[in-house]
Amino acid sequence: MNPFAYLPVALLAAGEVDRLPLQLLIVFGCAKFLAEVAQRLRMPGIVGGLVAGVLIGPSVFGWIRYDELLHAMAELGVMFLLFQVGLEVRASELVRVGKVALVSAVLGVALPFVAGWAIMLAAGHPQIESIFMGAAMVATSVGITAQVLASKGVLSHRTAQVILAAAVIDDVLGLLVLAVVSSMARAGGLDWAGLATSTAVSIVFVAAVVKYGARTAGFVVPKLTQNLRVEEAEFAVAVTFLFVMALLATYSGVAAIIGAFLAGMALAETASEHLHTLVRGAGELMVPFFLASIGLQMDLTVFRSSSTVVLGLVILAAAVVSKWIGCGAGALSYGWKDAARVGAGMVPRGEVGMVVAQVGLKAGAITQPVYGVAVFMAVMTTILAPPVLSFLYRDVEAKEPPAPVIELG
Repeated sequence: MNPFAYLPVALLAAGEVDRLPLQLLIVFGCAKFLAEVAQRLRMPGIVGGLVAGVLIGPSVFGWIRYDELLHAMAELGVMFLLFQVGLEVRASELVRVGKVALVSAVLGVALPFVAGWAIMLAAGHPQIESIFMGAAMVATSVGITAQVLASKGVLSHRTAQVILAAAVIDDVLGLLVLAVVSSMARAGGLDWAGLATSTAVSIVFVAAVVKYGARTAGFVVPKLTQNLRVEEAEFAVAVTFLFVMALLATYSGVAAIIGAFLAGMALAETASEHLHTLVRGAGELMVPFFLASIGLQMDLTVFRSSSTVVLGLVILAAAVVSKWIGCGAGALSYGWKDAARVGAGMVPRGEVGMVVAQVGLKAGAITQPVYGVAVFMAVMTTILAPPVLSFLYRDVEAKEPPAPVIELG
């Protein structure tokens, strides 16, 4: 029995009504404290937030379990994070690196998928389980990489632009792969017409926002702000726009966080410094819950057998190498240093990889141990990437002030 598990129980003795503030205190306080520790050890603060989730979760102390409340707060946190990043990016900059980003995204989807599928088949797992593992290795959690890039003030660097653009493309491709493998897990088979329609809608939505978003927002938002009497009118309009774009993104077939990023990018040319400050403040509150939620979902109890441990380590190595090589190869025209930066920036799987694994588990396509391996891969790639990125960008001069929200310190 874990003696530390009794701590929250003792603190809750006063009554059930105190559960919410205690839960928030443990998650937020531990994430911030370990972020400070990480920074004092010359590591990115976000590593501390991720490790905090592992420590307070079921794998170690067992203080907190991932529930609907933390899921909602994590989703809100990553939306504000991507919105803030979008405010620092111009659509024209992403378009300029579009070809390189497209090649990086396609290779970064194909290689990890094939690697995951082949490893699982070689280990004797069923075809559908192998396909789901490949799908879990496809998508990238751009939120983690965006934090590192913003904290170092290098969002305007061409490799950062490639990573962000590739992540948008990667999201469309990743959801397409998930739709295909989910259909394969059902008896009804593939709905090719539905897949083609959803893919087309996703592409049109992203392209339209990139091309016309800034122009439209630049015309509409200032007029709305001037005519409103509520306090912090610009912030109210911007956050409303953020949620509208996140909702439209989900309806169009891409993730809500991509809609949040596109919303920020549309407002980038008209946003005041005061709006930037308010968005950073909101992120400072919410982002720790996003980071901790990733670690909270890792359960090390599935690694009781040596075969599962070996499989987990092999899948982790393949996830890192295949994504790094695949995405990096697409940026080789920039030179090997920039190619390495792009490849490393696309390595984190984070919450995206875990969503794929959850779909497979609910569909009965994968077993609990394989689900544990997929979550382990998603969490560890997310923890390993930030220090590697910090090292690769150590000699890149910051062109914009670092964002205080990112380092969590």
